[in-house]
Amino acid sequence: MRGHGENGVIVSLLTESNGRHVGYVRGIHSSKMRGTAEVGNQVDARWQARVSDGLGAYQLEPLKSYGPLYMTDSLRLSALQSACALCDEALPEREKHAGLYHGLLALFDHLDSDIWAATYVMWEIAFLRELGFSLDLSKCAGGGNSDALAYVSPKTGRAVSVEEGEPYKDKLLKLPAFLGPSGGDTELEDILQALSLTGYFLEHWAFTHHTRGVPEQRLRFFERMKNKVDNL
Repeated sequence: MRGHGENGVIVSLLTESNGRHVGYVRGIHSSKMRGTAEVGNQVDARWQARVSDGLGAYQLEPLKSYGPLYMTDSLRLSALQSACALCDEALPEREKHAGLYHGLLALFDHLDSDIWAATYVMWEIAFLRELGFSLDLSKCAGGGNSDALAYVSPKTGRAVSVEEGEPYKDKLLKLPAFLGPSGGDTELEDILQALSLTGYFLEHWAFTHHTRGVPEQRLRFFERMKNKVDNL
């Protein structure tokens, strides 16, 4: 949300049927509304406008607040903020993305699980696919052994085996084993490597033409994960 006038805000919602949709909310600082429009909240929203393509106004009723659940866990909270910021910055307004809507709710519900970090990585891969930037991590792009995938081409987003990628390994991105067809460990080091991989494609594919680039919240999440790994 962003301030608008003395007692109102412009909020951005990700909706099931209307994609990312913005509107004005009055009385946001009242005791009744306080906390309703926080990042990561699930709300019931009623939108009204004089014309269909106008800004319009929202009436919001809180359903569930995810952010406060992770106020003492900076990594999980950063993951939530990162996912919301990616949607807000990358999705065209009112372009339907029902799959991404349900995926975001599923991510929020998994943030309190032991596999929350791997779930976040898989969500980013799905996010890239939803925007038209699909990664193919199921087989070797060079025809090599698909049970020994170790790299990803930065140009095509396709996986490469150890043998096929050896001559070019300095130019390829590393593929954590758990993202390959055979699976693997999901220790924090593996998660950091995966975030580096998806982060590359967020920067060079999804946000390459955005003036502000990858959202600050995503960069902050990566740095917090990196600090966590460095201090293990």
